[in-house]
Parts: sequence; C-alpha cells; structure tokens
Amino acid sequence: MPDSTPIVFVVDDDISVRESLESLIRCEGWQPETFASAQAFLDHPRAFTPSCLILDVGLPGLNGLELQKRIAADRKDLPIIFITGHGDVPMTVKAMKGGAAEFLTKPFADEALLSAVRHSIERSHLALRREAEIKTLRDRYALLTPRERDVLSLIVAGMSNKLAGAAMGVSEITVKAHRGKVMQKMQADSLPGLVKMAVRLRLTPVRSA
Repeated sequence: MPDSTPIVFVVDDDISVRESLESLIRCEGWQPETFASAQAFLDHPRAFTPSCLILDVGLPGLNGLELQKRIAADRKDLPIIFITGHGDVPMTVKAMKGGAAEFLTKPFADEALLSAVRHSIERSHLALRREAEIKTLRDRYALLTPRERDVLSLIVAGMSNKLAGAAMGVSEITVKAHRGKVMQKMQADSLPGLVKMAVRLRLTPVRSA
C-alpha cells in the first residue's frame, strides 16, 4: 500500500530555497522531497500518492517549462506550482497553458504557496481516484469475449436486443444471454450504469456488416 501522506516535490537549484520549503512543507504535515535539478526529479520513481510539484522555472540544464512539457502526458495526477524570481507575462501564460496550477513570483507569502499546495493535492487525489476507477473498468472490460464486446457496443449505442441481434447476425435470445454476461462481468447494476462505464472507456459502436 502506498504511503497516504501527501508528497510535495520541490525542484530548485537554490539549496536555501529547498531547505526553507522543506521545513514549511513538513510543518503542514506533508512529506517533502527535494531535488536540485529536473533530471534528478525525472530519475526518481513515480509516487502513486496524492502529490504536487513546486518547480523553479530557471533551472540549469532542463528548465522548469521543459520539465512540465516532458511530464504533461503521463503525470496528470501531479499539479505543478511554478516559482520564479524573474517571471514575465509570456512565461506565465506558457506555464498556465501547459496546465500549471499556480505561478508565484519570489518572494511570495507562505500562505499563498500553502494554499496552492492544498488545492493541488486535492486535484491530485481526485486524478488518482479517477485513474484507479478507469483501470478497474479496463480490467473488467478485458474479461469480455469479442462477442460480448460487440453486444456492449451496440446496446450502449441504443439498439434493442432484437436490432443488435440483426446487426450481429444472431438471435435475440443470444444477444440477451451475452448482455447478461456483460452486465455481470462489468459489475453493472443497470443499463444506465453500463452506458456510463462505456462512456468512460470511450467505446465506439461497432458497425454492422
């Protein structure tokens, strides 16, 4: 089981900033993990725990905005709070368009940062929960046979058992049997519930022959 204590990652090449933020984070009951470079952060194993990243823009080597771009696709559960000593409008706009949770210019008030961290950790918690729910649905969907997947796709597209059977070239009774198996394997207690699952899985209807 992963540690339930939220983690606040800090990436800043200034040791005094890292030490100051580490103390502040720890006082709030969160777990701080600090890094002097973007690469050191990338080399660290991913944490499947509610977390956020306090990230300096002007890092040597891979800078903050480049790191944001690098992790954007597969780390949606990790909100980024940018900090910088020399922010400007284009930089801020680029960071926010990239999905940053906040952009703070040094020196900033402790409470401004802590408020951003609280909000980011809540966002991370919700993202991780959604990710876990989707994984569960995918695991259930993987248990369906090809025929059952076809039935699911046609039923959630609004077809009756009779029409789905005609589209698949099988009897209505066969479709009904497959539908029962689909409901069971997907652990759906109603058709609307099954439709919601299919929407979350982004299933598309199969085309009839």
